[in-house]
Amino acid sequence: MILQTYNLLYAMSKGGRDCEFYHRLVQYIDSYDPPVKGLQEDLNFVSPRIGEVLEAVGPIIFLSTDTKKLRNEGFLSPFHPRYPDILTNSAHPMRAQDLANVTSYREWVLYGYLVCPDELLRVTSIDIGMVALKENLIITLFRDDFVLLHEEYQLHVLPRILEAKKMAKYGRAKQKEADLEYNVAKQVEKMICEVHEQALVACDAIHRERRILLKQEIGRMVLFFADQPTLLAPNIQMVFSALALAQCEIIWYFQHVGIATTKSKVNRMIPIDIDVADPTIGFLLDGMDKLCSLVRKYIAAIKGYALSYLSSCGGRIRFLLGTPGMVALDLDSTLKGLFQKVVHCLENIPKPRGDNISAVTCDLSDLRKHWLSILMIVTSSRSSINIRHLEKATVSTGKEGLLSEGNAAYNWSRCVDELESQLSIHGSLKKLYFYHHHLTAVFRNTMFGPEGRPQHCCAWLGVASSFPECASAIVPEELSKIGRDSILYVESLIESIMGGLEGLINILDSEGGFGTLESQLLPEQAAARMNAMNISTHSVKLPKGYSGLPVPGHESYPENSNSVKMLEAAMQRLTNLCSVLNDMEPICVLNHVFVLREYMRDCILANFRRRLVSIVRTDDGLQRPSLMESLIQRHISIIHLAEQHISMDLTTGIREVLLMETFTGPVANLHLFEKPDSLQSGTAIEIICNWYIENIVKDVFDAGVMFSPTYNCFKSSQLIAGHLAESFTRKKELKALLRIFGGYGFDRIDGMMREHMAALLNCIDTSLRSNREVLETIAGNLNSGDHVEREANLKQILEMESLIGFCIQAGQTIAFRKILAEAAGEVLEEKAPLIVSLLSGVSKQLPTDIPEKDEVKRLRKVANSIDVGGGHDMEWMHSIMEEAGAASDGSWTLLPHLFATFMVSNIWTTTTYDITTGGFNNNLHCLARCINAVIAGSEFVRLERTEQQRQPLSNGHAAEMVEPDIVSRTTVEANIKSAMQLYVKCSAVIVLDSWGDNNRSLIIPKLVFLDQLCDISCYLPRSTLEIHVPYAILRSIYRQHYGSSFAAMIPEQSTPSPRQSPLISLNHSSPAARSNRGGNSTPQSSVQNSGYSNASSLQHGAGEKQTRRRSGPLEYGTNRKVKFVEGSSSEGQGPSPLPRFAVSRSGPLLYK
Repeated sequence: MILQTYNLLYAMSKGGRDCEFYHRLVQYIDSYDPPVKGLQEDLNFVSPRIGEVLEAVGPIIFLSTDTKKLRNEGFLSPFHPRYPDILTNSAHPMRAQDLANVTSYREWVLYGYLVCPDELLRVTSIDIGMVALKENLIITLFRDDFVLLHEEYQLHVLPRILEAKKMAKYGRAKQKEADLEYNVAKQVEKMICEVHEQALVACDAIHRERRILLKQEIGRMVLFFADQPTLLAPNIQMVFSALALAQCEIIWYFQHVGIATTKSKVNRMIPIDIDVADPTIGFLLDGMDKLCSLVRKYIAAIKGYALSYLSSCGGRIRFLLGTPGMVALDLDSTLKGLFQKVVHCLENIPKPRGDNISAVTCDLSDLRKHWLSILMIVTSSRSSINIRHLEKATVSTGKEGLLSEGNAAYNWSRCVDELESQLSIHGSLKKLYFYHHHLTAVFRNTMFGPEGRPQHCCAWLGVASSFPECASAIVPEELSKIGRDSILYVESLIESIMGGLEGLINILDSEGGFGTLESQLLPEQAAARMNAMNISTHSVKLPKGYSGLPVPGHESYPENSNSVKMLEAAMQRLTNLCSVLNDMEPICVLNHVFVLREYMRDCILANFRRRLVSIVRTDDGLQRPSLMESLIQRHISIIHLAEQHISMDLTTGIREVLLMETFTGPVANLHLFEKPDSLQSGTAIEIICNWYIENIVKDVFDAGVMFSPTYNCFKSSQLIAGHLAESFTRKKELKALLRIFGGYGFDRIDGMMREHMAALLNCIDTSLRSNREVLETIAGNLNSGDHVEREANLKQILEMESLIGFCIQAGQTIAFRKILAEAAGEVLEEKAPLIVSLLSGVSKQLPTDIPEKDEVKRLRKVANSIDVGGGHDMEWMHSIMEEAGAASDGSWTLLPHLFATFMVSNIWTTTTYDITTGGFNNNLHCLARCINAVIAGSEFVRLERTEQQRQPLSNGHAAEMVEPDIVSRTTVEANIKSAMQLYVKCSAVIVLDSWGDNNRSLIIPKLVFLDQLCDISCYLPRSTLEIHVPYAILRSIYRQHYGSSFAAMIPEQSTPSPRQSPLISLNHSSPAARSNRGGNSTPQSSVQNSGYSNASSLQHGAGEKQTRRRSGPLEYGTNRKVKFVEGSSSEGQGPSPLPRFAVSRSGPLLYK
């Protein structure tokens, strides 16, 4: 058909009468309509010869379908089937060659009987056709174009058979010989009608059984030849047979996926049931890939073996040509000449010597051409000597006949100069390009299934390298299209492989994976198990209160080992997949190169990044940092397990991911001390920082977040993200957070707190400016004693309650930053103790001159970030104010008076002190911390700014001025002390001034607040408050709240005020009696110490830093009733500015 079409188009292109060519074209198309009919007519004259050929290949087709015989007779095994000790299988050398071509034989049968239907009427042809038709549903025409095989047979073959049957039936009345023809035609008719139904039912099962056989045989073959490579060359024909059979089965499978055929009886289309999750496809692809790799690896050895065989074959053929039987045949000159040429070619083959076999080049195409010419002559009906004569003439020698020797020489000659082409023919799967969509679907269904193997992925990917070979040379654009499709196929498979890799990692990282190994028994569960073992029963009741806990099982129980087996299987798959992908050669598709190691690294790190972000969040909000750290470490341990099988550094990648989730931007910015304004943070740290600012510092959800000085963490009255606030703010939790995100994470949290603090300072600045006149009036009449005017002025303060809320937030921010800095210091000390020691030592030796140099500021800032060097609150507030330009006008001199006005706020009406937390119920102790830090920072900034303005002037008039006074931190501390004392004085005056019979209860929280302020401030002695408030009142307060325990702790004796007698105060219950100001005490210990406090001491000299005390007065409130003896008096006997409070019949604190 192709030749006729070409001739017709050639004639038309040379010109001529259109009508003539039109007539010929119509005649041509009509003669081939339908095409099969035209082919049947054209091939009618050679039909008998085609029938003979199809009969000749019948035995091989029967053998290829008999899986039991193939297995039992060892056709695909390197061992001899009957003598296992003989490794080289020489039982079926020619059958192996035939099996390598059986795919072509099957196609010959399907095509041959379709275009030569009369040949089905041969007696032996019925079985051959039956076998071929039973296991096929389609016949491929070109690439992926096909026709439905059984429909074509019923349409074009069955009518010819029916016609032959009719003629035979007509001839039966006249001739007895027609009976046989009639019976055969009847059998063929029945076969064609029934085989369609049988094929629909059985074809998939037939090929599945064959795929299972090939999976087993090729698997054993790969192991055997990898262990015994010297036996590969003698069995190369068997390897080609296995490759050809596997190639046929794989292509058949994908050709039939998604095919629908017509069911003959009901005449409707039904889909073919092909299992798209068949794991044998992966095994066959992998086996073919490994066999081809072995052949390529030992190609020189195979070539050397073939050369040796051919060298010896020449002598054997010469000997056979001289046997009496061959002499008796009296060959003609043509055959004699061809045989001599064959012998000459064999005897002149170069001998392999040493290791230079790969360098031996010889063209044996002439040898094959001469042998094919001999076969053409002896198989011709015109020749007086046929092929059977040659076989019979030489078989009597007891050795291989001449025909067998010649065919063997022909096959082995192809292993010398056509080995690569043979390997390409039998091992190439380029035709799978036309089914690459099905290929992707089957891969996804089988790769990570229960019978899938990770190592198969290399074979699935390697197939794509041969896809461009399908492109036609005369269609240039086809190469680029096939190339694009091949690249998309590889990318799709890589995506699936990486998805499976992620799945394996995530399975191990799940609570059902390594999470089960981390679960620990509670003591009650362990006790229940021990009791169960002692009394030999499993019906043991748990202790009261633990009824919801399950009794732990025995690890040795078989039913409890399933989870361990699942973990082992997942780990094995993960390590195997990593090893295979690591060892896989790069995949080249046209000019694209895919390196699986790089994809695997990117996949693992991208999955780690996604896992990190998912770990940070929970359904309720934020994950606890300690649990977050545990989950991240578990995931990292799995990555380290994979890293052992990958020749790449994943640990560095993990660090890069953690850095990316902490910081995004140019890496050079990380090395700058002053970070640029446009510095962007990573997703994870952004989530964490925002959560802490909103839920802990701002408490936007009103969860009752309160800082507890006793426990040095934040507590809450309601759950936040499923936990109380202390679960997120304990130092242990913050240390876990810093271990994850490091110093850059600390910088981000610190930066956000700085921004928040700067906004709060702006609110204080706004309040100072708006209330400046009122504050100046209050400051002016502070000592005038005009209560009415002072009270009127205090009522004019604008937005006092809002400002107090902002200041409490500022105090919470300072407290949280202090805990964070302590955690950072401890983490750094664990990892780099020398750096902490160095910073601690350097911070004590830094110059104290004002203004400070940039280098000194940097060192102080670094030391403050890990809480070494002291003065955390002031140093941090000073750096924020300096950056924000706060305290820039004169209104900041009124800051102590502004804070003092807070004493008339309504917030005191609901304020009580909680001894268990060491603070107030509404976080007013954070207000004290804010007041101390803001006053100290503002005084520092104002003095530093004044000194910076003065120095240029003094430098310009150095000749006219005396030597200026040196301003140092001592001066700053003196100014801060004065400002703090002013605040305490103003507050005490306002508190005592507003004290009346109606609001006696408000005096207690206010005085306790001032007392705590003196305690936490390193610039005030604890006795500062006694200057303004009689010591007898303070003593009465504490005696009332400590009750009977107070008498046991403090001897009943008249004691002067510690302010007058410091020596006596050391042994007295005065605030100055604490000698260990830095001690950490528990709420219980506070009861056993003096009524005032047990964590402070007098400040001497330059103001040694005083750490915050951990206890305070006992909890009290309206529900706590304290009995007082009527007429009791204070025991304080020192002079007091307000003696009327020194003695009280009912006690200054009795209120209802």
